[in-house]
Amino acid sequence: MRAMVLESGSSRLVARDRPQPVPGPGEVLLKVRACAVCRTDLHVVDRELPDVRTPVVPGHEIVGEVIRCGEGVVLPAGMRLGVPWLGSTCGHCAFCAAGEENLCDAARFTGYQIDGGYADYLVARADFCLPLPAALDDVHAAPLLCAGLIGYRALRMCGDAHRLGLYGFGAAAHLVAQVAVWQGRECHAFVRPGDARAESFARTMGCTWAGGSDRRPPVELDAAILFAPVGSLVPAALAAVRKGGVVVCGGIHMSDIPSFPYALLWGERSVKSVANLTRADGREFLELVPRIPVRTEVETFPLEEANTALDRLRSGELTGAAVLVPDLTR
Repeated sequence: MRAMVLESGSSRLVARDRPQPVPGPGEVLLKVRACAVCRTDLHVVDRELPDVRTPVVPGHEIVGEVIRCGEGVVLPAGMRLGVPWLGSTCGHCAFCAAGEENLCDAARFTGYQIDGGYADYLVARADFCLPLPAALDDVHAAPLLCAGLIGYRALRMCGDAHRLGLYGFGAAAHLVAQVAVWQGRECHAFVRPGDARAESFARTMGCTWAGGSDRRPPVELDAAILFAPVGSLVPAALAAVRKGGVVVCGGIHMSDIPSFPYALLWGERSVKSVANLTRADGREFLELVPRIPVRTEVETFPLEEANTALDRLRSGELTGAAVLVPDLTR
């Protein structure tokens, strides 16, 4: 099979021919039909996450087709499944027992410790794969498996906030904005200063207001979600939310948060982070998607152009989500 691999000492993915993996007990072999490109993939490739395993195949927003099952797994060939970031947990620690498997210290993650979807095939724990809405095609379903899921978890952390700020309007924000507007919330989008195209895109997704992240919104916000991995946006968001409001940091990595006056936090404002996701999040969100319905904006790339897709994401040139599509004839 073909795979795009991050190798030791390299800052670019390399195309390699590899043996097709064999599913072990509890696992399933999937033919990759589409894999979206996530900012976390950039953090892996750029070594911004700790202990990146090399060689590793990135990718954790995967739509796959069941080819073969390992021992103990009974799934029909051809069934379509989603493979998300959370690849496995211990299942018995205090976090797992409390329904907080996203915090499990022994968790392993797809495209980080486990080879992911920048390839023709992959193996995954069958019990960590997610059913996909039949109404969505492969390419448009793929971004839901992280951008959508993390956005949805972050939105839930905002409680019943009505006026919502979204900092960084890309793959995750354009999905969560649709959910929030469907719920009757008012969305305000913050983009790179001067990015008129992103402002226009945010408005087409239902946002009431869109402007540069160096601006204050026209009204006080009840909550804000940060998808841009820029620490300096935390005090900016705190300055934009009302007393009692919450700022949710939606990324796995962020640049250092600068010092800021206590007055920005005072008034029972709070800052929270989102860590990974649970399978329950996945099932709940994917059941909701067809009801809204959520529309994903995508730009497709052949598998071999993964580096180009990552470069486009890094430079902020993408509108919506990039999706890699392997050669399905392989």
